[in-house]
Amino acid sequence: MKQINSEIGIAAAPSAVWEILTGLDDFEYWNPFVIGAHGEVVVGEKLEVSIQMPGKRAQTFRPTVTVADEERKFEWLGKLGVSGVFDGRHQYVLEPTTEGTKFIQREEFTGVLAGLLFWMIGEATREGFEAMNHALKERAEATVSERG
Repeated sequence: MKQINSEIGIAAAPSAVWEILTGLDDFEYWNPFVIGAHGEVVVGEKLEVSIQMPGKRAQTFRPTVTVADEERKFEWLGKLGVSGVFDGRHQYVLEPTTEGTKFIQREEFTGVLAGLLFWMIGEATREGFEAMNHALKERAEATVSERG
């Protein structure tokens, strides 16, 4: 298994971060990494997700929501072809802090091609996670500020 982790502190409550994170149809307006997402954040639902890693072409895939624990964790599982070839379990974790929310973005890659493909996309994916984390922080903190 190969894994990428990125985290950031956000000065907004988990409820505010969750609202943005699960507003998939708005991703195209603020998210520099997941440039499009559609579907319902409900376990078992298929999403349509388009990602744009820095320096790479946009890719669209259809992962399945595996966890939708309100204000805590949102997770999907994407597969390249059939299960076991190259699977990505993408997680968004929200942990309450005294300042607001610790936001963790993680992806675990498994399958027979995990090592090779991770070598090819790992660094660009990490950069994409960090860009998204910063954009989420900016949007959540601006929303809290606007609401007063």
